[in-house]
Amino acid sequence: MHPGILYATLAYVAWGIFPVYFHQVAAVPAWEVVMHRTLWSMVFVTAVLVARRQLAWVAALRQQPRVVAAFLLSALLLSTNWLIYVWAVHNHHVVDASLGYFILPLVNVAMGYVFLRERPRPGQWMALAVAASGVMWLTVQTGRLPWIALALACTFGFYGLLRKTAVLGALEGLALETALLAPLAVGFLAWWTWTGQAVWVTADAATLGWLVAAGPITAVPLLLFAAGARRIPLATMGVLQYISPSLQFALGVWLFGETVQPARLAGFVLIWVALVLYTLEGGLQRRRTITDSAR
Repeated sequence: MHPGILYATLAYVAWGIFPVYFHQVAAVPAWEVVMHRTLWSMVFVTAVLVARRQLAWVAALRQQPRVVAAFLLSALLLSTNWLIYVWAVHNHHVVDASLGYFILPLVNVAMGYVFLRERPRPGQWMALAVAASGVMWLTVQTGRLPWIALALACTFGFYGLLRKTAVLGALEGLALETALLAPLAVGFLAWWTWTGQAVWVTADAATLGWLVAAGPITAVPLLLFAAGARRIPLATMGVLQYISPSLQFALGVWLFGETVQPARLAGFVLIWVALVLYTLEGGLQRRRTITDSAR
């Protein structure tokens, strides 16, 4: 297997089985899990940067307040996304969470249109329209917007938009984001400990181990993703990224016993059709580009 495809596949598989991890810390409130995830991610990423002697960029940040401000915003978006996702898993909404990441590629297209003045092709507009009809169908069936899915897609979509224009790489960016949030995480954990609300104080050794493991569990897939993205085309990454929500959907239905009514499943089918249209359109466009360049 091409190394880039292997790295990217491992990253998406890891993200796809995240619900299994969060079920291991189901006794810990979502807020506390996010604080631990932030703190231990910073520790792990910092250790990696020190081991690689990759710290020269830190000194340059003193003259770049706008960069720090942008990463503070991206850090808040990322932590909000984490909080919603952990809450969804803890409250048996894994299928709804998977829907958010199925929608995400199409949200990215819409954001590119609005914020980056990218102009989708007719086939991409068609995919967006089919996906929107799927979301509308789910709204009609449940009587409310699929807010978990939309919140996950929008927070990570805006996060991706900020990171797309960021000057730091994946590893440095995650280090800065978690470092900016670390004082908040330490403050909350200290307060909950002081007031007797912290679960980790009375947790068993296994739960404590899982909380500390949040650092590498968060950072390693990101590093694999970055390694894969440098080696294979973005179009290939776009196809591989559906591994994650597909695994999450399967886990929600088959492992955690979440039910999906046939009428509601129709909404998912519309979104899957939109993804197929989007992928096929991208493949056809690449083929035309290659053909034109060969002439």
